[in-house]
Amino acid sequence: MSTVPNRPTESFDAPRTGNAVLGKSVVVKGQILSREDLTIDGEVEGTIEMQEHRLTIGPNGKVRASVKAREVIVLGTLHGNVETGDRIDIRKEARLVGDIRTARIMIEDGAYFKGNVDIVRAEVPKAAVASTPSAAAPRPQGPGTVSPAISPATSPAAAGPAMAAGAGEIKR
Repeated sequence: MSTVPNRPTESFDAPRTGNAVLGKSVVVKGQILSREDLTIDGEVEGTIEMQEHRLTIGPNGKVRASVKAREVIVLGTLHGNVETGDRIDIRKEARLVGDIRTARIMIEDGAYFKGNVDIVRAEVPKAAVASTPSAAAPRPQGPGTVSPAISPATSPAAAGPAMAAGAGEIKR
């Protein structure tokens, strides 16, 4: 006969919608893979991957890791490169040293950031791109059109006489 009380068993594969928290006294060295939102208020060194979820680094959090997440909110300290699918928020008291690759970024006044930012556009599904007329067939290049090879920032003089003498858009 067992004296251990019966506890309901919980499946580890069950989807969780909560928010996991690493408290101030927790130190993690290694790789974190998460299928739920995560708040770190302790110390982490290594890598953090949570492609479809939000990572929040709390005001006491100290993270030395490369981060991949849908959304990142930094209130504490983060040293490492960050890649987000949606956005990154660097709040007033935060410190971030590393390169960022994201679709959207917000840096509050008073935050410290050192690194490079690469803004990427959200990917459009190929089916939607193929159905648009402009993507399906190239537009004809008539006498009044500008070749895509010529940058709009290029001056008419640098573009050559064809650009300067184009469809009457440049008047002297």
